[in-house]
Amino acid sequence: MKNTIKVEEIAMLVLGIYLFSLLNYQWWRFLLLTLTPDFGMIGYLFGNKIGAISYNVFHHKGIAVAIYLLGVYLAIPLWQLAGVILFSHAAMDRVFGYGLKYEKGFKYTHLGEIGK
Repeated sequence: MKNTIKVEEIAMLVLGIYLFSLLNYQWWRFLLLTLTPDFGMIGYLFGNKIGAISYNVFHHKGIAVAIYLLGVYLAIPLWQLAGVILFSHAAMDRVFGYGLKYEKGFKYTHLGEIGK
């Protein structure tokens, strides 16, 4: 099953790359900005509960899709970019086994425990 999830997440990452290609931004921005959602980990400085919430907000694909679609509807390319970056980053993280976090701690995710 894990291989099926990885293939699905790779397909979503490819979709994110395609959607980025439709925007009028240089490719180096995609490479740089793809790392920015990890700023959500800063919440862990305030404990596991706040950390899980802040991490999950920046790694939730539903939020990413909503931001992207709102950007499309309102014709705001920056929102489209933000949605694509959040979506692509979340897919990339899940390829490597980093899922949405539980309040129990950083290594406990909806995809299983990291490092097991």
